[in-house]
Amino acid sequence: MILISVQNAAKSFGIHQVFADVSFSLQKGEKMGLVGANGSGKTTLMRLISGQEQPDSGAIHLSKDLRIGYLAQLGDLDPSDTVWESVRKVFEPVIALEQRLREVEKEMEIAGEDPGEALRLAGEYQRLTERFNQMEGYAYEGEMLGVLSGLGLPPLFHDRKVNTLSGGERTRLSLAKLLLQKPDVLLMDEPTNHLDLEAIEWLQQYLTDYKGSLLLISHDRYFLDHVCTTMGELLGGKLIKFTGNYTEYMRKRTADFETRMKAYNLQQKEIEREQAIIRRYRSFNREKSIRAAESRQKRLDKIERLDKPMEEEQVRFSFDVHRRSGEEALEVKGLEKSFEGKKVFENLSFSLRTGDRVALIGPNGVGKSTLFKILMNRLTPDKGSVKYGVNIDVGYYDQHQQDLNTQHTVLDEVWNAFPSLEQSRVRGALGLFLFSGDDVFEKIGTLSGGERGRVALTKLMLKKDNLLLLDEPTNHLDMDSREVLEDALADFPGTILAISHDRYFINRFAHRIMVMESDGIREYLGNFDDYLEKRDRPQPPAPQAGPEVTKTSLMKERKRDRQFSARLRELKAQEEKAEEAIMQSEERLAQLESLLSDPDTYADPARLKEITQAYTREKELQAELYDALQAAEENLREAEAQG
Repeated sequence: MILISVQNAAKSFGIHQVFADVSFSLQKGEKMGLVGANGSGKTTLMRLISGQEQPDSGAIHLSKDLRIGYLAQLGDLDPSDTVWESVRKVFEPVIALEQRLREVEKEMEIAGEDPGEALRLAGEYQRLTERFNQMEGYAYEGEMLGVLSGLGLPPLFHDRKVNTLSGGERTRLSLAKLLLQKPDVLLMDEPTNHLDLEAIEWLQQYLTDYKGSLLLISHDRYFLDHVCTTMGELLGGKLIKFTGNYTEYMRKRTADFETRMKAYNLQQKEIEREQAIIRRYRSFNREKSIRAAESRQKRLDKIERLDKPMEEEQVRFSFDVHRRSGEEALEVKGLEKSFEGKKVFENLSFSLRTGDRVALIGPNGVGKSTLFKILMNRLTPDKGSVKYGVNIDVGYYDQHQQDLNTQHTVLDEVWNAFPSLEQSRVRGALGLFLFSGDDVFEKIGTLSGGERGRVALTKLMLKKDNLLLLDEPTNHLDMDSREVLEDALADFPGTILAISHDRYFINRFAHRIMVMESDGIREYLGNFDDYLEKRDRPQPPAPQAGPEVTKTSLMKERKRDRQFSARLRELKAQEEKAEEAIMQSEERLAQLESLLSDPDTYADPARLKEITQAYTREKELQAELYDALQAAEENLREAEAQG
């Protein structure tokens, strides 16, 4: 079933044509990724589908009563609401229905002596209960809790006012509201922005399981790979659609481009051959040959000319080193850093050998960029040491490009960093990153994030350092540029340590994953997929105590371990007990709901009153049990964290 049909849509802003002839359809249950170079019109197309903009020509058809949810439309957060109140508004119809159920229950108690009124109320109560069950009214608070927690807004955020949230936290709150609305079609523009890896994984699984349809703009290729069933590429003002996920799209796109280019070249050769024949016939200057030339020309004019396949111009470059380094590249021991009395991290220790390719991951706020600034000697650690190996030259890519002078032109920014180079060589290097002609005289301050990133990469390439510290290097780059960056790093002979949330990028370059936490680093061999596979495996037992450990200290350590294990067992038992009690309560509620759905129950007002009161008491008990379960889970998490 087609939910959305776009036919020959065109859109321009002033003299700038965004796209000229876009046609595609979105089926029920289809999850389509939308890709294309920056400025190709991805967001504009979403705005057309959502009704925020109208096409200049063409048509957009939506199926009847289609409910569309668009993340960009959810800017209606009330600053005075708490987080919980904000998402609760999504369920206002359910809440109103629940309130009416409670009112009817009270009215039924009062009307017990009036059989007619009791019967009327019983009928209304049955209808309301059926409607409430259809709307899954008993589960909405659990859904709210699950979605908020999954997106990184756990209970400690729920009482905070919206106006106290950061921009990223507000975006996550808007995303939570969108998901809880459960529209028929989700329109999502870069939904993984402002999410850490844990939240991205949760959202990825949520959308994979989502029963509705999805149109998704994202630069997260791993996310596209795991969520999307089809891909649409905006290129040259048109949309080309491919079946499969991102990886399949890239394979098919290359094959499709080569096939279309081959067909175009063959047609061009045939046209040239025909034109040569026509010229030769005309050169005879005889009536018969002229008629033959005109006949061939008419046939040639009727041929449907193939357009030359378009491919976006790509960045092309490589990294090299100007000298070899020793075997040991970097050793970090016991780093600790605090700001204004608040500890960011401690006990950070790791080492890099020449040739290592390591991805540094971890939750937002754990201090990954702070660590890089310490490694670059831009911040001083409170404790610990950083030691580089012999002949190590460090190159640093800052995701915010704070080292770029916004008053410089592109040419001056690079040339000032390498004054000994001839201008032609500097311009040649910039040309590799698509800065040509007058582009090099643009001010840094006027460039987009992606363009600034390309300037920073130009400088990094020219430095030829043998140890690269890369802080989110794929941010702001389009997908083709990311692919080229990955190819360049694959051929790099030096050492790489990269902070990244881009799991596709990590899979392509990393041989080791370091997970940074506030109290240290855990390491996993392999790429991101290998890390996921190993992450939940049981950890190996701690090594035996060395000879320097005294018998007394060993006994104390074992006693602490026994006490900790006993405490964990006690908390887990409390958690299991609360879960068991909730299950029993659910069974009792199901029995009572069954009785309330039975028409025979309403024939006996006294019996109905008794069942209604029992149902109300059980609901109150269940709310207390859920509170007890949440407390038990929080206590268990705190104990595990302390252990």
